[in-house]
Amino acid sequence: MEGTAGFVTVTSPIVGTFYRSPSPDADFYVDEGDIVKKGQVLCIVEAMKLMNEIESELDGRIVKIFVENTKSVEYGQALFLIDPKATP
Repeated sequence: MEGTAGFVTVTSPIVGTFYRSPSPDADFYVDEGDIVKKGQVLCIVEAMKLMNEIESELDGRIVKIFVENTKSVEYGQALFLIDPKATP
């Protein structure tokens, strides 16, 4: 991807369904432009009725969200792009 030098891509560790919030009526965990902290939940990937929280591995800013809510994702598919140099 062009122009992403220095950014970190968060990928899906499993095949499943991508959810941006803990429930249909809840707010999204993160939006583009949000500052995130290491260990913060970014999304859920559901696989075989198990809800797997995907956490940020670093502090930074969400630059891009690659997947739409409730869409299927593959193992290794890009979910988020994080700028680790961005600080609040």
